[in-house]
Amino acid sequence: MTLLWIPLLSLLGSIISSMTGKLSRNQSTALTLITPIIALGLAISFAPAVFSGDAIRETISWIPLLGVDIAFRLDGLALLFVFMILGIGILVIFYARYYLSSNDSMPKLYAYLMLFMTAMLGIVMSNNVIQLWFFWELTSISSFLLISYWWQKAEARKGAIMALTITGGGGLALLAGLLLLGNIVGSYNLDIILASREIIQAHAWYEVTLILILLGAFTKSAQFPFHFWLPHAMAAPTPVSAYLHSATMVKAGIFLLARFYPALAGTELWFLLVSLTGLSTLLFGAYIALFKHDLKGLLAYSTISHLGLITLLLGLDTELAAVAAIFHIINHATFKASLFMATGIIDHETGTRDMRKLNGMWRFMPYTATLAMVAAAAMAGVPLLNGFLSKEMFFAETLHQQLLGSMSWLIPVLATVAGALAVAYSARFIHDVFFNGDPIDLPKQPSEPPRYMRVPIEILVALCLVVGIFPNFVVDDILKAASFAVIGGYVPEYKVALWHGFNLPLLMSAIAVTGGILLYSQRRYLYQYQASLPTLDAKKLFDSTIYVVTKWCQRKISAIENGSLQRYLMLMFAIVLILAGGPLFEMSQLGGQKQPTPIDVHNAVGAALLMIGAISTVIWHRSRVISLLMISVVGLMVSVAFTRLSAPDLALTQLTVEVVTIVLLMLALFFLPQHSPKESSSIHVLRDLGVSAALGIVVSSVCYALLTRPLESISDFFLANAKTGGGGTNVVNVILVDFRGFDTLGEIIVLGIAALGIAKLLANLPLIMPRSDSEGRVWAKERYPILLASISQSLLPLALMVSFYIFLRGHNLPGGGFIAGLVTAIAFILQYIAHGSNWIAERLPINYRKIIASGITIALVTGVGSWFFERPFLTTWFDYFDIPFIGKIELASALVFDLGVYLTVVGATLMILASLGQLTANAPKEGVHV
Repeated sequence: MTLLWIPLLSLLGSIISSMTGKLSRNQSTALTLITPIIALGLAISFAPAVFSGDAIRETISWIPLLGVDIAFRLDGLALLFVFMILGIGILVIFYARYYLSSNDSMPKLYAYLMLFMTAMLGIVMSNNVIQLWFFWELTSISSFLLISYWWQKAEARKGAIMALTITGGGGLALLAGLLLLGNIVGSYNLDIILASREIIQAHAWYEVTLILILLGAFTKSAQFPFHFWLPHAMAAPTPVSAYLHSATMVKAGIFLLARFYPALAGTELWFLLVSLTGLSTLLFGAYIALFKHDLKGLLAYSTISHLGLITLLLGLDTELAAVAAIFHIINHATFKASLFMATGIIDHETGTRDMRKLNGMWRFMPYTATLAMVAAAAMAGVPLLNGFLSKEMFFAETLHQQLLGSMSWLIPVLATVAGALAVAYSARFIHDVFFNGDPIDLPKQPSEPPRYMRVPIEILVALCLVVGIFPNFVVDDILKAASFAVIGGYVPEYKVALWHGFNLPLLMSAIAVTGGILLYSQRRYLYQYQASLPTLDAKKLFDSTIYVVTKWCQRKISAIENGSLQRYLMLMFAIVLILAGGPLFEMSQLGGQKQPTPIDVHNAVGAALLMIGAISTVIWHRSRVISLLMISVVGLMVSVAFTRLSAPDLALTQLTVEVVTIVLLMLALFFLPQHSPKESSSIHVLRDLGVSAALGIVVSSVCYALLTRPLESISDFFLANAKTGGGGTNVVNVILVDFRGFDTLGEIIVLGIAALGIAKLLANLPLIMPRSDSEGRVWAKERYPILLASISQSLLPLALMVSFYIFLRGHNLPGGGFIAGLVTAIAFILQYIAHGSNWIAERLPINYRKIIASGITIALVTGVGSWFFERPFLTTWFDYFDIPFIGKIELASALVFDLGVYLTVVGATLMILASLGQLTANAPKEGVHV
């Protein structure tokens, strides 16, 4: 499980950093950096094997029948992204230590960054497409937290919502595409999908699948027309922008295109959609970047442009285009991260990012200016820097394509225009900020930043230089390995060098540099033209679209949901009658060949009591207490029926649930009116009787038809395998903790969430206590009778002992964690009733949230423990042991899982009860306003 440790270490770092609030800035940073540094070292240890062409894989069985596993792979492409995610992430965390002010929560930012790092590592290392999608959505959520870090600013909140909406919508399209892809191939395993190119592209669903997956990639990588969320994400702190827009968030979409290149590329539809989208984004982003006055705005649109360049390369039908795309991914990450960090220093030391005010910064911060200018020159594609090399490869590949037929010459021409625009906005970045006169009304006196704040930029700028001068020495191995993973099976011959002689790509570079400088020198004419164009505010358009959609949804919901419970039930019952009653009319006879079980006296009496209780509940529903007693009779008779039908586990569960439910309902009804008003007219009563009678006839008919026909039940499988497979003779409990353990885990998680939600809703709820009962009798002054208090204290140890006994025997005899948890809860409920919540809180200060969290954690850890023995999640382990003086006993891991169920049930039930009881204790009398 060594490969798994790379994302796990990142996740561990998120947890550690969140707990460093009381430490100093240096201590918090040091502790946060430990785990990604170890993870990077682990990734480096895999590099020799990956460079030799191997792909390292690790798989942990999760849900084998559905083809869903915890699967990781590390090939050349994944390793390249792991290096960028961890390497630049480490530098960003170190940089953030100096960027954040004393008022900002450093542990919170570090925790969010590390969570985002985990999500990105999960995307690039996943070998199962469903798992990949899970991490994909986690990047959307964690980026939302990062962009809205300064939540008190409206632009941060709105930018985060916009990013989440666009990328989340793309994520849903991606999920649909991946599900179709898995259905086409017959597996969600990435290895199988990448090896099934012919099957995928020959399938009738290929076009739909491709479009859905591309929608996911284009929205995440800010491709036109989905680009508008990225500039508004600049509301995030600059370290976040540096990380999200250089090596992670927007590169996730690029990674997706590269990852599925072997399976989806090669068709005309791929080349058309990908290349034209990339070309549009390349030109649009480069043009708009030239007019942005905010430094981060300029860098945001330049990022959009460079992402378009990479997308265009992946869409070109040439052998070396994919290699050039991978190379530019590396180069863009280095110079863009350093530019964002330099922008952060400028903002940090001057108090503004407005280039109309930032002039002459060379005099105040020459060292930072030098670093920023080198990075900007790399972005422009100046020789001796890494950006020049990948730009040359890009120009060369635009010359060797036939994408547009006889009009294919347009692509190299437009690529040269985009190159000129890149030079122009890079020149503006350098000239307007560091030269161009004196600064204007700066909020702060500019100066060089703290020494170590520049270290991450120095490292990245050094890489720009070293890669630009010695490319084969620095990046050749990782470039070949990543290209091998993308192209699939071979890497075409290529040469990365500063000098290829006098050729057409060199001429295109010269034209781009000359044209870019000319554009910038004559920019006032371009600015005048741009000012004459109508302005389109993407944010306002997005807000108005959301407003229109929201209003439309509200109108539709209001038309359906009018607040009438009767109407909702009527619609539900009508659908049941149509779906269940319709087929009954097509049956020639209702009864089957199987004879029903004869009705004896006991069954008849039980059924009669059940019906009487149900009918009485309806008749006396306006008298809350009486109706509650009648419905408890129904629950009791259901428990008796389970016992009669040899289902003791269900009977115990039903009985304990009834006790807890009745107590909780009594507390809730205490604050409701003693009687319900009569609201139904005679015609409505007649209608309701008709519907209920029809429903009863249909349901009873369906039940009779089923009971009189032979059915194949899955119970035989569980009866045959409970002992051998789960190590228990209590089949019901074995099903809960082993065969259907995943369902039980989901149920206790839902139970815990429900309890937390109820407690939150009830906290400080303004309620008024009624002075008397329905007959006008005032409540007794003695709220907690001494007799009840004495009896409850005597029953507590006995009930706990019974609970413990039921818990231990549950795997082989009726019982288990759920029933034992309810018995324990009932024991404590009795104490609450007898003494009150305040009395209990003083003597037994229990944090029910921690109990719920402990229970769910224990259940999860039990499931994960199976992986260490190379078994599927939540696989039960059991064995028999001879213990002196005791004899042979059985030990099963299911007991630990059952402990998690037990704690969750106890914590959730008592949290709800305590919240309701506290309302009863604190509520004022009638007539006293809260």
